[in-house]
Amino acid sequence: MADPTTLLEEPPPTPATTDTAGARAVRLPLGLLLTARPRQWIKNLLVTAAPAAAGALDSPHVVGRLAVVFVLFTAAASAVYLINDARDAEADRAHPDKCRRPVAAGQVPVPVAYAMGAVLALLAPAGAALLCNPATAALIAAYVVMQLAYCLRLKQVLVVDLVVVTTGFLMRAMVGGLALGIPLSRWFLITTGFGALYMVAAKRYSEALLTAGRPGAAGETRALLGEYTVGYLRFVWQLAAGVAVLAYCLWALETKGAHHELLPWRQLSMVPFILGVLRYAVFADRGTAGAPEDVLLRDRPLAATALAWMALYGSAVVGL
Repeated sequence: MADPTTLLEEPPPTPATTDTAGARAVRLPLGLLLTARPRQWIKNLLVTAAPAAAGALDSPHVVGRLAVVFVLFTAAASAVYLINDARDAEADRAHPDKCRRPVAAGQVPVPVAYAMGAVLALLAPAGAALLCNPATAALIAAYVVMQLAYCLRLKQVLVVDLVVVTTGFLMRAMVGGLALGIPLSRWFLITTGFGALYMVAAKRYSEALLTAGRPGAAGETRALLGEYTVGYLRFVWQLAAGVAVLAYCLWALETKGAHHELLPWRQLSMVPFILGVLRYAVFADRGTAGAPEDVLLRDRPLAATALAWMALYGSAVVGL
């Protein structure tokens, strides 16, 4: 007869043990995916901005090339998220919300996050050099270096942090044009750059309003948020909105190529563009413009205005 103590010391495997092992097998890949911030990938659709502005989205080759650029830029952005979370893991564990991030929670080991981030940071520009052109590779490499510098130091420098985040959006908008060899209009660059600054500053302004009067709350959200005054952030998003509208109107009022259009689509597109900026400013002023995509999806008049602008702008680009 078997010794009862032996049976207690060496129990047979159970289904629960097997399930736990299976969960561990998928925990790491899932954690890496979550650390790469899939919800943020929608920002990388900006790679289509320059080709769309030039009316070049009319062939399978262009769409395929932009799909490649989207994947490469997503890999570059994911590399930054991985390295950032690995670096901030210790601080994130003490944060009420960030402690749930996979690296801080221990789902993804810090060395693994560093290693995967480094691999993606190298593969993204290398893939761009092989599949696109040197200009695209250089821009993606510059994006990675700039964002890593932001994670290490620049996010703690007043004003520079706003410029870096804004430049990241501008690079997204530029990279599609570089990949396809499309010249980038000065009006496109000015409008996109200051439009991005408008969104970034409005988001910071909303965060500042939410944390006003709560000592230490600003530092929990962003390292420099407590250093900015609400009045300054309000000035920045109002200035950026004004410059973006002015640049767009100057483009729309150019007569080049407009003589053969059925209607003055370029000039007409100014109306929904300005209305959209003014409508978004309502949410910025209220302090509820924390996530631009949420504002657009939640507010039907703003979404309708955006669709009207796209229709008129598209008509101007194709020359109807």
